[in-house]
Amino acid sequence: MDSIKKQLSFFGSALNIRNKRNDIIASNIANAATPNYKARDINFLDEFKKVTKTGDINITHSNHIPTKNYNISGKAFYRDPVIASLDGNTVELSVEQMQFAENTMKYQTTLKFLNGKITKMLSAIRGE
Repeated sequence: MDSIKKQLSFFGSALNIRNKRNDIIASNIANAATPNYKARDINFLDEFKKVTKTGDINITHSNHIPTKNYNISGKAFYRDPVIASLDGNTVELSVEQMQFAENTMKYQTTLKFLNGKITKMLSAIRGE
């Protein structure tokens, strides 16, 4: 039973963080024309490590892809613009839209993994 709880908690945490990030990015997009508004974001891996209390993935084979070691801050950071705006706004609409689309895709993928786990558990319970 503890394993089921861990799996559901793992995916639930990922969904919550993805949802929080979508809210922040949506706020950035909504304030694209607000003078002196500073675009914010969160680092998914930092937040996920904080919630799940896990560290970096160990690399045990030369074909594995290494992961960066991120510092866990727990706070939203301000995104640096590529091109500075004259009114002090740091929102770059194309960057925000791309980040929103990417995060939404990852949210949907996490949701599909969670649905797959639930389907497998239900099949096991039914004895299928």
